[in-house]
Amino acid sequence: MKALIVDAEWSPRKGYPLSEDENLRRRAIIGSQVWRNPDFNIKDVPIPAVQDGEVLIRVKVCGICGSDTHLYETDEEGYIIFSGLTKLPCILGHEFSGIVEKTGSKVSSLRIGDKIAVESAMWCSMCQACRSSTPNQCRHLELMGLSVDGAFAEYIAVNERYCWKINELTEVYPEEDVFDIGSLIEPVGCAYNGIFISGGGFKPGGIVVVYGVGPIGLGAVVLAKIAGASQIIAFDIVDERIKIARDMGADYGFNINKMDNCGPGEKVMELTRGNGADIQVEAAGAAPKTIPEMEKSLSSQGKIIYLGRAATKTSMYLDTLVSGANMVIGARGHAGSGIFPNIIKLIASGRLELKKMITAKYHFVNVLGAIKKSVDRKDGKILVKVND
Repeated sequence: MKALIVDAEWSPRKGYPLSEDENLRRRAIIGSQVWRNPDFNIKDVPIPAVQDGEVLIRVKVCGICGSDTHLYETDEEGYIIFSGLTKLPCILGHEFSGIVEKTGSKVSSLRIGDKIAVESAMWCSMCQACRSSTPNQCRHLELMGLSVDGAFAEYIAVNERYCWKINELTEVYPEEDVFDIGSLIEPVGCAYNGIFISGGGFKPGGIVVVYGVGPIGLGAVVLAKIAGASQIIAFDIVDERIKIARDMGADYGFNINKMDNCGPGEKVMELTRGNGADIQVEAAGAAPKTIPEMEKSLSSQGKIIYLGRAATKTSMYLDTLVSGANMVIGARGHAGSGIFPNIIKLIASGRLELKKMITAKYHFVNVLGAIKKSVDRKDGKILVKVND
């Protein structure tokens, strides 16, 4: 089968405290500190064997995630930008949907022909975090398409526990759209987890601000809309993405680089009549620039939900948290807590409309062109059709 494989040089930066386990397994906890000069190639590889608890999936559609872009991009020394768990070489891709082609002997909930969407955070189910109902904090987590083989391939074998049926979406969408929509469940799930699970949600009528309206930020916008936010304010540095955010439900959208008279924090206070925002979502991965603006414009008991992944530090005036009873909450992943099934039910009900997020489609033969296109960050979601 054909698969897109990324490889790179193992070259830990001077001063990076490489652990014995990282060195032994060639598995970097902070990829941007270790992997250098990435190389992307479509290669012929064997179709994966199916274990007892796995299903073989014929991949239909796979989306390009910001983490994929960050594997492709490098800094001035040639190191990848992605700061998370990485083990190379690896088949790229993790936001996908497909059809079950074969089932292992112990698979009980899936049948050949089922249409499915798949979690990409591969939790172990046995560590303390998993058994305490926090699988996104699994101590042995693997990231599909980053530390284990992913879905920019004609077939992928995945454990049954990560798979969710999306057959019911055929009641809302034509067959050709079901797999496109199914591939969006994973990134929207990250926003769902951040706002409603890790963040504890907000009361209907709350005010939500989103910094960075790439796919996860757009997911935050549309989820906030259907959850009853009275006002949604979006910030980005790309006009095209701001327009998509407005189309998907944001009441206001601003290009931070074009705000001459005031900063984002001041704009939020102006639009909220001095009350501030109840929820502020950081989906830009630009904490040194966004967090200072967020802390200026929090309501009492307001929350900052940090979703953007970047190996950066920023200072905060902590007295703001004390005086306002505010919170800063980190969130990773989309597993557990009914996230995937709830999103599927919302889509099937017609209440969660995601199609406007899709702004470009490519065939698998042009997948490298799709990744190059993602670097300009003007799209909502770029999808790649892997199999007909």
